[in-house]
Amino acid sequence: MKTLWTALLLLMLQFFSAQENEVYADGIFGFEENKSQKIFTDWTRIRKEPNVKSQVIDSLQTNQQVLILKKEETILRLGERGANWYRISYQKGDVTSEGYVWGGNLSVGYRNKNGYDFLFGLSKTVDRKNKEVTTFEKQNIAGIKVMEGNMLVDEVYFDTGKGEELSYATFNIESNHKLQNVELTLKALVSGEACGIASYDQYVLFKDKKLIALPQLMNVGDADVFYHSEQYIFPNDKGGIPDAFIFKVEEMEKDDKDREKKKRSSKTYLWNGSSYRLK
Repeated sequence: MKTLWTALLLLMLQFFSAQENEVYADGIFGFEENKSQKIFTDWTRIRKEPNVKSQVIDSLQTNQQVLILKKEETILRLGERGANWYRISYQKGDVTSEGYVWGGNLSVGYRNKNGYDFLFGLSKTVDRKNKEVTTFEKQNIAGIKVMEGNMLVDEVYFDTGKGEELSYATFNIESNHKLQNVELTLKALVSGEACGIASYDQYVLFKDKKLIALPQLMNVGDADVFYHSEQYIFPNDKGGIPDAFIFKVEEMEKDDKDREKKKRSSKTYLWNGSSYRLK
């Protein structure tokens, strides 16, 4: 009997150990087959097989367009980024080749406007100090790049949460929001799917071939129990003012008697046509 319990205990330990070691892919790196995609990282290695020990058969520059042929089951996690391998085809000159690329090296989203290619992707994971508890937490570093062909025009980088916050992402080009000298505004969003998991909005202004990242917005909530919401009011929005953008925060939390307690605050950033400052 003792031997049976020992065997059962070992099986349970192996089961939970396997669960802890399970590797999952982040949703933002889920790319569709037979769709075009862009390389985000610099000189991305293309391999003969879908693993890091396989032979490197080529390398591709940032902004190289590739065609997703097949999503492989193999997943690689580097830091807080987890992604499948993909079999791709690509063209250099008149030659079409195939190989495997790790999904974390591809752009999460890309757009083209006025002759420029704008790429949004994640580049690495770093340790950031949590000031509240004086410990280090792993944070993903995301970036937006402006390209003219294969030439980098400008780039900006910013934190964008942990692995659990990489379920969904969007990347869009908006108007200039009536901000002086701004050609257009880029908006990158990354979020999780579960309650209590934060989402991050990053606005980036584009002017004179330069990218200017605005302070990041964070939103989080848990059903009807609490929420923390941040947004910008630009000059072209209702309540907006010329040559400025307003940072608004609203918080709600229910007490033990199910009563809502709300807090609101705001601050204004002045825009002089080339930079911003807190009023």
